Amino acid sequence: MTIALYPGSFDPVTYGHLDTAIRAARLFDTVVMAVFDRPKKNLLFSTAERVEMLREATRNLPHIRVETYNMLTVHYARQIGAKVIVRGLRVASDFEHEFQMAQINQTLEPDVDVVVFMASHKYTFLSSSTVREMAGLGGDVSELVPPHIVEALKRKFGSSV
Repeated sequence: MTIALYPGSFDPVTYGHLDTAIRAARLFDTVVMAVFDRPKKNLLFSTAERVEMLREATRNLPHIRVETYNMLTVHYARQIGAKVIVRGLRVASDFEHEFQMAQINQTLEPDVDVVVFMASHKYTFLSSSTVREMAGLGGDVSELVPPHIVEALKRKFGSSV
């Protein structure tokens, strides 16, 4: 059984994240979408909120489970028996960062490979930070995130989302 780890902050989860997870689940027996507990980011949602929202978003998706972690990603991959780390690339500028991280991870844990999914064309512009910014300014994000995420954003920013 091949376990793939799909790590991220998922603040919030978007349809782009879910697209990558669904595509990864077609190739691997289990995809663990792991919410990183301590990213160096200004988060909108707490870890518990992000986990809850991600579980709701994936509840009907077979072979995908949601967990949280707070250590080096490759160490967590080893802990859960993952042989693969899944990453998504939206634009060319993502490549440099992901390539560097893959090289570091390979140095730390040579038995864990990185598999990159190119974003589906309809999600190349989509990021959690874009969703947060749009929602914070009263924009409609209903085409970008699941309905329960829209509601969570409304609670954070007010009903104008």
